Amino acid sequence: MAEQNENVQEKELTQQELSEQILIRREKLAQLQAEGKDPFAIVKFDVTHHSDEIRDAFDELENKDVAIAGRLMSKRIMGKASFCNIQDRNGNMQSYVSRNDIGDEEYAAFKKFDIGDIVGIKGFVFRTKTGEISVHAKEVTLLSKSLQVLPEKFHGLKDQEMRYRQRYMDLIVNPEVRDTFIKRSKIISEIRRFLDGKGFLEVETPVLQTIAGGASARPFITHHNTLDIDMYCRIALELPLKRLIVGGFERVYEIGRVFRNEGISVRHNPEFTLMELYQAYTDYNGMMDITEEMFRTVAQNVLGGTKVQYGGHELDLGQPFARKTMVSLVKEYTDVDFDAIKDTEEAKALAKERHIAFEDRHVKGDILLLFFEEFVEKNLVQPTFVIDYPVEVSPLTKRKPENPDYTDRFELFIVGREYANAYSELNDPIDQRGRFEYQEMLREAGDDEANMIDEDFLTALEYGMPPTGGLGVGIDRFVMLLTEAVSIRDVILFPTMRPLDK
Repeated sequence: MAEQNENVQEKELTQQELSEQILIRREKLAQLQAEGKDPFAIVKFDVTHHSDEIRDAFDELENKDVAIAGRLMSKRIMGKASFCNIQDRNGNMQSYVSRNDIGDEEYAAFKKFDIGDIVGIKGFVFRTKTGEISVHAKEVTLLSKSLQVLPEKFHGLKDQEMRYRQRYMDLIVNPEVRDTFIKRSKIISEIRRFLDGKGFLEVETPVLQTIAGGASARPFITHHNTLDIDMYCRIALELPLKRLIVGGFERVYEIGRVFRNEGISVRHNPEFTLMELYQAYTDYNGMMDITEEMFRTVAQNVLGGTKVQYGGHELDLGQPFARKTMVSLVKEYTDVDFDAIKDTEEAKALAKERHIAFEDRHVKGDILLLFFEEFVEKNLVQPTFVIDYPVEVSPLTKRKPENPDYTDRFELFIVGREYANAYSELNDPIDQRGRFEYQEMLREAGDDEANMIDEDFLTALEYGMPPTGGLGVGIDRFVMLLTEAVSIRDVILFPTMRPLDK
C-alpha cells in the first residue's frame, strides 16, 4: 500500500537534531498562537466513527460523511494533494487531503503538521485505486500540537526500560502493546462475568490495614498522621473477605491491587493485581473445580479456544488439570519419600546431601517445600494442581484429618509458574490462634514475612465461620499466560521502576 508508506528516517536522530526538531515544533506552536489558531484552545471535536467501524461498515458508509480523530502517524505530500495516516484507539485510517477540497490556506497549514500531532478529519468514505479504504477529507483540524518527536520506528524503541517508563509512548508506536492491554481488560471482565454467573458478590475491602495479614510477605509501611499509627498496604485480600463469610455472605470475591515490599523480577512487581474468592460450604476440591472451569472459560471467551502457546510449549486448558500431592511429586523427581522421613533432623540431612540451602528455623515441612521448589516446579508444564501442602507453610489452612502434618491446600502450576493458591479455610479459632502464635515466633526469630496475630479475625472466627473454600489468582500472571508475555512488566501498564536519578 504505497499510500500508507511512513516517512521513516534511515538513521536515528542525534541529540542535537532531536533538540532542533523540538525547537521547531515549539516555534510552530508560537506562530499558530500568534495567528489566533492555538490548537490547545479547542475543547472538543465530534467523532462519529473509529477506524475499525469504517472498515467493518464500508458498504454502508461508502460516499457518506464521517468524522475521525487521532494521532498523525505518517504524511506523504504530493504537491496539491497528500495522504496521511491517523491512528485512533482501534487502529489506523488513511485520509486523502487535497488543496482543492480544503482550501489553499488550510492545505498550507496541513503541510506544516508534524508526526504525532492530534488531528480531526471530516470527509466522506471511499476506496482508493489500490483498494485502500480511506477518508476523503473536506476539513482538517489541528486539535493538539505534539511538542516531542516520536521515536523512529525501527530504532527508537529498543530500550525496553524506556518503554516501561514512558508507557504512553510505547502504546503510541507499538500496536501489539495496546492489544495486550485491551486483552487484559477483557480477561478481567470475563473473570467478573464468570464469577457473577456463579452467584459471587464482588466487594471492596481496605487497602490500608492495621495488620498485614493473609499471606507470607513483607509489607509496605506508612503512617496515618491524624490517628498517629503505622498502617500497612495490604499484602492479600483474605482476612477481610473471610470476615464477610462469617457475616453471612456465602460467596464473595474481590479483584484489587496488593502490595509486597519484595524483589522485582520477570514474575514479580511490588504492586500487582490479585483476585481472591471465598465460598461457604465447600472445600479445596471445590476450589480446584472452579479454578479449572474459570481458566478454561476465560481462555475460550478471550482467545476463542483453550489452546495456548507459551514458552515454546502448547498448553491445553481444555483438558482436565492433573492433581498430584507435593510429596508424590517430590518423590517422582528426586526419589525422596518425605512420608518415610521421621523428623526435621533427617530432612535437614537430606537437604545438605542435595545441596539445598535452608535456615536453622526450618522444620521438616519447610524442607519439603524447598525440595519441591528446587526439583519439581520447573517440570510442571501442563496445568497441575499441587495439593496437600505441609502445615508449617500453610498458616490459614485446614489440616487433613487423616494426616494433620499436611493441609487441604493446592497451588496451580503451569509452565513452571504458580498461578493460583487455594485452601479449605481454617475455621477453628483455637487452631488458628496456635498457627498465628507460631508465625509470631517466626517473626521474633527474624522472619519479616511471617503472619501477624490478628485478634479481630480470631474474634470473627469465634462467632463461627462455615466450612469454606478460598482461592487466590494472580491476575498479572494469568494475563501473561494468555498473551504470551515474557515479563510481568509487559502486562502492567505502569510497572514499578527505579527513579532515573537513583
